[in-house]
Amino acid sequence: MKTLIGVAQFFIAVVFSLFMGFLEILLLPIDRRRGRLFHALARFWARTVLAICRVRVGITGVDNLDRSRSYVYVSNHASMFDIPAILAAVPDQIRIVYKKELEVIPFFGWGLKWGHYVGIDRGRSSKAMKSIEEAIGKIRNGQSLLLYAEGTRTLDGKLQPFKRGAFNIAVRAGVPVVPLTVNGSFRIMPKRSIIIRPGDVELVLAKPILIPESSGRDAERQLMEHVHAAIAANYIDQSSEEQTPCP
Repeated sequence: MKTLIGVAQFFIAVVFSLFMGFLEILLLPIDRRRGRLFHALARFWARTVLAICRVRVGITGVDNLDRSRSYVYVSNHASMFDIPAILAAVPDQIRIVYKKELEVIPFFGWGLKWGHYVGIDRGRSSKAMKSIEEAIGKIRNGQSLLLYAEGTRTLDGKLQPFKRGAFNIAVRAGVPVVPLTVNGSFRIMPKRSIIIRPGDVELVLAKPILIPESSGRDAERQLMEHVHAAIAANYIDQSSEEQTPCP
């Protein structure tokens, strides 16, 4: 029965996500410049999906943020629930950097494409560079970005090696990086599963890390090492959680 309920919650969340994508597309003409309405709708979507799936989110470290400035948030990636958890709980105007393949999803992907997020084409360097410049432009306009340093969701619940892209953007934009650790989401919905297990997600915001004084790849490497260490320090290995019984 719990499995059937979990699958039903997944499909209800999908239908609601498609509807919200359609609504955001309709409202884009009146929200082209700042994207605040887009973000408000995204937060409403996130909180509703979490409620439908009975996922509770806790957050610590909010006091580490300066609400008057923008950041690059760099997070681990364990589940599809990472995004709604972060959008719902982090008190910032966050713009997500996502992979371009998601744009083929009707309404939801179209909302990403035409909205205020940034799609990265990982297979074409010229288009990827254009996307990076767009991301940097958003930061310089006072918006914050969310990037997943691992590049994709973990398959086993363990923290994966980081890729350089997120740190290239941060160094070039010149803004501090906030290491963001997500714990508990892997158990709720691992990659390649459509069964939702209600539970708790805990977000931990570490203190912002300033951009190193060095430049280029050396600065990116230093920053990546510092951020990885900060996330690893707060990370709870989730590899044994997939089979944990539902509460």
